[in-house]
Amino acid sequence: MVTSGEQWSRTVAVMMSSSVSSHIVSITLTLAFSVAVTANNGNTSKPNIIIMLMDDMGWGDLGVFGNPAMETPNLDRMAAEGMIFPNFYTANPLCSPSRAALLTGRLPIRNGFYTSNAHARNAYTPQYIVEGISNTEILLPKMLHKAGYVSKIVGKWHLGHRASFLPLKHGFHEWFGSPNCHFGPFNDLDRPNIPVYDGAQMVGRYYEEFPIDKKTGESNLTQLYLQHALEFINRQAVTGTPFFLYWAPDATHAPVYASRRFLGTSQRGIYGDAVRELDQAVGALLERLHSLDLHSNSLVFFTSDNGAALISGPKGGSNGPFLCGKETTFEGGMREPAIAWWPSHIPPGRVNHQLATVMDLFTTSLVLAGVTPPSSTPLDGIDLTPALLHTRTWDRCICAFVCLDGCFILMSVQFEIVQND
Repeated sequence: MVTSGEQWSRTVAVMMSSSVSSHIVSITLTLAFSVAVTANNGNTSKPNIIIMLMDDMGWGDLGVFGNPAMETPNLDRMAAEGMIFPNFYTANPLCSPSRAALLTGRLPIRNGFYTSNAHARNAYTPQYIVEGISNTEILLPKMLHKAGYVSKIVGKWHLGHRASFLPLKHGFHEWFGSPNCHFGPFNDLDRPNIPVYDGAQMVGRYYEEFPIDKKTGESNLTQLYLQHALEFINRQAVTGTPFFLYWAPDATHAPVYASRRFLGTSQRGIYGDAVRELDQAVGALLERLHSLDLHSNSLVFFTSDNGAALISGPKGGSNGPFLCGKETTFEGGMREPAIAWWPSHIPPGRVNHQLATVMDLFTTSLVLAGVTPPSSTPLDGIDLTPALLHTRTWDRCICAFVCLDGCFILMSVQFEIVQND
């Protein structure tokens, strides 16, 4: 076991060996993470994999993580039946880089999505200079396809809006959602031109065929995303095909929205209404797995892309006791709520303090599917099956998150060191 002092020495050594400035152009990071290719999960069939990625939801938004409103009964029950990871981190405190890291298992500095709002390649910059995820990156659904998985994304993509960058070009078989957040690619709240796709077919636009009331915050989008997810699960249950469902609603991203029956029901304003509706949707998805007898062969992982946007004030979420939020590399921007659920495999009611990141979901999914990652592609995610299935923890190599506006973060279980120039 490594002591706190040894961890500190190791952290300082890493810092001392690197020359970091506000004008970083590139950094080569070699992280010695092991990638396993098998998992002893007691079941020879390939498990279904469901990743639920919330948008701008904070560590402190869930009752199980200490929110005093206690308005997330389904997520709290999911935690009671599964395992929570209090030390779970994103790879970047912004939407697009975090999502790219999850789906590639690679740090933003490797996969090309490393910028903040001051740079290109995200939904807040003019559309004509926005590109997308590189064709050289191998995304999780494409890897899982090798093991016979059918993959669907429901909700926000955010890795490129042009045809060559859309989900069906990167391994997903099905898609219902939008390439951008409902916030819009031009920050134009009067008439944002945000298409909604069903597969390769554009079926409308946010605020038009898919309305969001700007005054009341009323929108039925979360229920629509739920129905598409349920329908996908139903079809895969009939065929018996293993599936990967990437469920990425964006209701908690400003401008926050909720359907009519949830508006005004929370103690936390419209943001709380949105959280309550998402909680209801999570409960419905877990119940469907039970009713179709898929629960014992389905890993469900719930987390968020980055911390709550404190700039939204009372319409934003809570990062609990942690400093700052979205767009910062402090704990409030990087540490995310995380729950793993897999009845009969993950011991119920467990708290695992393993240091983990969204990139680990890539590698862990490959291990569970029996897929060997390409040896030519360096991965930064590690296999979490020992933590999930055997509640183990281990000393981990320091994680490094870098962005080009002059900030970086180094972490161990005991320490976080942040530099902002």
